[in-house]
Amino acid sequence: MPRPTTRPFTSDDLDAAGRLLAARHTALRTVEPLFDERFEDPAVARGEVEALLADGATGAAAVEDGEVTGYLLGRHRDQPVWGPNLWVEAAGHAVRHAETVRDLYSAAAPAWVERGWDAHYALVPAHDTSLVDAWFRLGFGQQHVHGIRDVPTEPWRPPAHLVVRAPRREDVRTLAELDVALPAHQLLAPTFAAGESFTVDEAVADWEETFDAEGDDGFWHVVVEHDGRVVGAATACSLEKSSGHQGLTRPPHAGFLGYASVLPDARGLGAGRALGEAVLDWMRETGFTSAVSDWRATNLLSSRAWTALGFRPSFYRLHRRIGY
Repeated sequence: MPRPTTRPFTSDDLDAAGRLLAARHTALRTVEPLFDERFEDPAVARGEVEALLADGATGAAAVEDGEVTGYLLGRHRDQPVWGPNLWVEAAGHAVRHAETVRDLYSAAAPAWVERGWDAHYALVPAHDTSLVDAWFRLGFGQQHVHGIRDVPTEPWRPPAHLVVRAPRREDVRTLAELDVALPAHQLLAPTFAAGESFTVDEAVADWEETFDAEGDDGFWHVVVEHDGRVVGAATACSLEKSSGHQGLTRPPHAGFLGYASVLPDARGLGAGRALGEAVLDWMRETGFTSAVSDWRATNLLSSRAWTALGFRPSFYRLHRRIGY
């Protein structure tokens, strides 16, 4: 089968890109109808691509018989925690045939690497196994998972051996220890994640500010007790507060399970599951219609806990480091 020709992406390709992206999103919604139907409109999808282009994204278009049948756009983020990074966002690629993404990456990536951006990330719809496979065959691996599920319609009751309640000021020290425990766990095998570190004392100061603040900041906090001791905590909010879930990856009326942590010596008691259930119950009471979370694919605890709680993979963040 003849391969498409590739050339640099320009603003003249926006209409075609909008049609391709809208078709991809329509296919996603046949599997996950909780996502926003607005992006099935090529004009709305075009706006997402245009925003990337306006933000400095560069890339390539694929052409067959004079028709654009795929595009790929990537942009750099000024965030050192991600390394010398280049991101292909959710709206940054769409192809008629999955294999075309390999031609597009071959055309676009040299300019990125020449600029020193050798840590590449791509957000790919999880349901499209052919597209995921094409990215895998470009040397990318699965790093992060976006998950989605319906909000339960029935209230939840915690198990008898656990108490679920709102945090109190006397919990501050334990809350700070839980804040530190999560990134500490992410440093361990098999995740080996990089990230900014902070101390318990710094976390204590943040929690003191939270308790001192007046008014509702939109975040909901919960803790779990076992035998009178706080062993876990979680935070939830509207998904609109999450910078990691925007555009096509943000379903309407969605709540976000943004954080959950259990002390190492309390793991295995069901505290993590109780935190997740409590958050879902809050989302039900608040009126959200869908629940979203995300986790490191290599984090054995969260990847098992959240899928067991009913979260289905919706997008994968794939990653490749050039030259190794």
